[in-house]
Amino acid sequence: MNYWTQLSVDFANQRNYLDELFRVYPTIPEGIREISESIWTEVENRFEKKDNTGLIKALLKLNLFPIKNSYVAYLREDKSAIERNPQTINRLCGRLYELGLDKIYKKCSESKETNRQMGNKFRQWLDKGCLGIKPVPLDEFSQSTDNAVLSGGDAELLKFAQNELGYKGNKGLDLIARFNGKYVIGEAKFLTSPGGNQDKSILDAATALSTTGTKAVAVAILDGVLYIPRKTRMFRAVTADNSKYIIMSALVLREFLYQI
Repeated sequence: MNYWTQLSVDFANQRNYLDELFRVYPTIPEGIREISESIWTEVENRFEKKDNTGLIKALLKLNLFPIKNSYVAYLREDKSAIERNPQTINRLCGRLYELGLDKIYKKCSESKETNRQMGNKFRQWLDKGCLGIKPVPLDEFSQSTDNAVLSGGDAELLKFAQNELGYKGNKGLDLIARFNGKYVIGEAKFLTSPGGNQDKSILDAATALSTTGTKAVAVAILDGVLYIPRKTRMFRAVTADNSKYIIMSALVLREFLYQI
């Protein structure tokens, strides 16, 4: 397998990987969600009156619906469907009455899931200067040949990669850097479980790499369960001897950049 992947596997299985990874991806739960008093009063009134349509409409005003149900997302997008599908509404409300108001309130005020908080953690880690240098804006990045990390939003990083580095993809990037005169682009992901969407995350990262031009070294900065040695498609994919992708943990990224 790739040297940097091997280094990442070794780190994950021989050292305090999770303790160190917490610096990159802190998963401190957010506090409970605030619920509007006026909306909650409406929920209580509709609940007591057994007004099914009104109850659903009131609960959809909150950020978190108390029941995980595939039909709820549809109702959020097309509220006119509430009136046209009374059996679906009645079925949902039956579950709501079974829960009771106390449990409904508790579920609607739950904190965000930690895996949904990961989005910007990698870039926040970069912003702290953990690579030895702090990211700089485009004008400063472009006017120098020194080691540098580009700061900016998704659109700005993507535009630079496409216009200046020959990047052919259209997915956002989490890293654009220049070390020892070489450009590096990368996508960072934290994988929490094997299979399903998590396997797809590896494929997405690999696809981004495969569409890269020749002006930059492309890396997939992946962390999480993929480095646990076991017979899973995820582990086989990242450790294959014929892998043409550079896959590594964020914890070995600094060493990689300075030796490139």
